[in-house]
Amino acid sequence: MDWSETIIGWLVGQTRWAYHGDAPLASEPAALTAMALVAHGERPNSALDWLAERQGADGSVGVTLEQTTPGWTTAQAVLAWALADRYATTESLRYMGPVGRGTDWLLASRGMPLERNEQLGHDSTLIGWPWVEGTHSWIEPTAWAVLALKAIGMSRHARTREAVRLLVDRLLPDGGCNFGNTFVLGQQLLPHLQSSGICLLALAGENIDDPRIDRTCDYLERQLSRRTATASLSYSLLGLAAHDRPLATAGPLLAAAAERMLVRDRSAHKLSLLALAAKAADHPLTTPTVERLR
Repeated sequence: MDWSETIIGWLVGQTRWAYHGDAPLASEPAALTAMALVAHGERPNSALDWLAERQGADGSVGVTLEQTTPGWTTAQAVLAWALADRYATTESLRYMGPVGRGTDWLLASRGMPLERNEQLGHDSTLIGWPWVEGTHSWIEPTAWAVLALKAIGMSRHARTREAVRLLVDRLLPDGGCNFGNTFVLGQQLLPHLQSSGICLLALAGENIDDPRIDRTCDYLERQLSRRTATASLSYSLLGLAAHDRPLATAGPLLAAAAERMLVRDRSAHKLSLLALAAKAADHPLTTPTVERLR
């Protein structure tokens, strides 16, 4: 049995979806667990049903069992439900209701635009999604929302199109991105691996002639090593594969990370990401689905 089979076997039996140890149950680990199980041909109904039970009357899914806000994890839940329904027949779309309600919430949620300011390098008037309602748009919540909307056939929706423009705008000149700042007070900020990988995922399939996208792939390829943190490694490999830039050393890097995680910290969050990265060549988060909800 290889490491990915060991991880999937462990995830199949999980009913505690947390970032680590005895941390509170959380929506992101539950959604990632469901996505990983779907990618490996397993049924993730326990995690998906738990997310559906957490969905509020407004359609949002809060971050943990105890916290109903902020709702940025709604996009991850919608994506997980949509991926699971992808393999169901039209007559038995189990999560169509939660997907529809979650989508309504996503379309109503908006990052706060700001007037253009010479002290900020990015176009602050573009609207994506925030971490917290009433605040500015940032890379990761926007990228997850784009992935969710694309998965349900809303790639051409005006919100999706503007969000894609935002993601490209926030790329750094030499490639990569961080949480969403480029220049502040004239100083160019540094890129982050995780944000860059998630951004590349959301930009997969876009016909965009911008050299910063290839430079972002170059940045990830240069930075990845056995010392790279599990989440950063996984998202980077997923982002590279989504742009047809699979890393030749991905197998050994993932195996080393899996060995560490299986011995030290059996985190549903991290192990799910490793399982998804093991399927990066199959594009587990970016394959389009049939438009059926809008």
